[in-house]
Amino acid sequence: MSAVMNVLVTISRILVGSLFIVSGLIKANDTLGFSYKLIEYFEPDVLNMPFFIPYALPISAFICVAEIVLGFATLLGGKMKTTSWSLLLMIVFFTFLTFYSAYFNKVTDCGCFGDAIKLTPWQSFNKDLILLVLIGIIFIKRNKIGFNTTTEDRVILPISVLLVALFSVLVIHWTIFPWVFTFLVLAICLLAKNFIKSDKKEWIIAAWVTVITSSFCYYTYAHLPIRDFRPYAVGKNLIDGMKTAEELGLKPPKYETILILKNNETGKEEKVMSSEYLKIYADSITKGGKKEVKWTYVSAEEKPVKVEDGYEPPIHDFAIMNQDGEDITFSVLDDPNYYFFIVAYDIKQSSGKPQQELNNLYKKATAAGYKVYGLTASGENEIQEFKHQHQSFVDYYSMDGIVLKTIIRANPGIMLLKKGTVIGSWHYNDLPQFEEIKSTLIK
Repeated sequence: MSAVMNVLVTISRILVGSLFIVSGLIKANDTLGFSYKLIEYFEPDVLNMPFFIPYALPISAFICVAEIVLGFATLLGGKMKTTSWSLLLMIVFFTFLTFYSAYFNKVTDCGCFGDAIKLTPWQSFNKDLILLVLIGIIFIKRNKIGFNTTTEDRVILPISVLLVALFSVLVIHWTIFPWVFTFLVLAICLLAKNFIKSDKKEWIIAAWVTVITSSFCYYTYAHLPIRDFRPYAVGKNLIDGMKTAEELGLKPPKYETILILKNNETGKEEKVMSSEYLKIYADSITKGGKKEVKWTYVSAEEKPVKVEDGYEPPIHDFAIMNQDGEDITFSVLDDPNYYFFIVAYDIKQSSGKPQQELNNLYKKATAAGYKVYGLTASGENEIQEFKHQHQSFVDYYSMDGIVLKTIIRANPGIMLLKKGTVIGSWHYNDLPQFEEIKSTLIK
C-alpha cells in the first residue's frame, strides 16, 4: 500500500472499530430495549416481517455482540477478510434500513445508539453513508491488512481507547465503563496474542471477545442496564419530564401531515405537505371553457413528519388509569407519600418467580403506610386470573404498554417514587428486602 492509502486505512480502522465498539456497548447495555426497537422495524407497516418478532431478543443480542466483536477485530487486524466482509454486509443492510425509514417516514428513531443519542432517520442514514465510505476503504485493502504488528498496536490501540473515552465522556456522558471495558479487553487480547502460540490465536481471541460481550448482554438483560439513559432513571422527576415546550418557555417542534392528492389532468397521485395544501388545491384548470379544481384529495398519511426541530418532552403518554377509568396520574405524582410501582406490561408473561417476595413487600410496605400499585397494559380478566394464580394482593392500574416497557426493562420490575421523583428501580432478580429499602432509601 502507498503511504497515503496506508494512513487512510489506519484512520478508517480506528474510526470504524471505535464506533462499532461504542455503538455495540450502548445497545448491549439495554439489549431488551434494542429488541423493542427491532420489533418496530419488523411490524407489518414497516418491513412487514412479523415472523421475526418472536426472535427479536436473540437477534438484538446477536447484533450487539457482532458489532463489538467486529470493532475489536478491526482494531487488532484479526481475520480481516472475514471481518471486512461482515462489516460491509452489516453497513449496507443498515444503510438501506435507515434510508427506508427516513424516506417512508416509518421509524422516527433508528436506535443506533439506544436512548443515549437520539438520531433522526436522515441523520442515521448520513452517519451510515460515512461509515460505508470508511468500511469501503478497509474492504478494498482487506487482503493487505494482517494481524497487527507491534508498531501498529502501539499506534492504533491507544488512539482507539482515547476516542472511546472522549466519545463516552463528552457525547453520551457514560463516564467510565465503555473505555475501561475497551482497555481491559484489548489488554487481554494483547496478552493472548503474545502468549498463545497456536495458529488459531485469532479465532481464540475472537472467541474470548464473544464470550465477554455475550456475558455483558446477558447481565443487563437479567438485571437492569448499568447506565440508564431513559427519562425514568433513578433521580429523574417524572413531572418535570412531562412538561411541554410551552410550559418551559421553549420552542416546540413543528409537524406537518403528508397529503396525497390526485392531479385531475393526468390522473397521477402526488404527495404534498399540509402547509401547501390550500395553495395547491386552489390551482385550477380550464375545461370546456370552465375552471375546475386541478387536484382531488385522496388521503393523508397517518404519521406526521417533523419539519422543524424543537423541544419535546422526554416523557409522554404517561397516564395511570384506575379501575373506573379515571386518570389519577397527577394525584399520584404530586403525593408526598412513597409509592412502590410493580410494573408488568404484559401480566400473562410476567415472571411468577418473585410473586411471593412481592406479596411480602406489599404487606410490609402497606403496613408501614406506603402505597403499592401494580401497573399493567393487560385486561381485567387477565389481571384477575394472574392474581388468583399467584395469590397476589396487589391492585393493578392501567397504563400504556409501550410506556411500561420504557419505564423499566423487566417484567415485572419495581420502581420506588416520591412526589414524582424516582428513588429506586429494581429488576425482579434483584429485589431487596423491604427493610433494606426502608433503611437506605426511605427518609
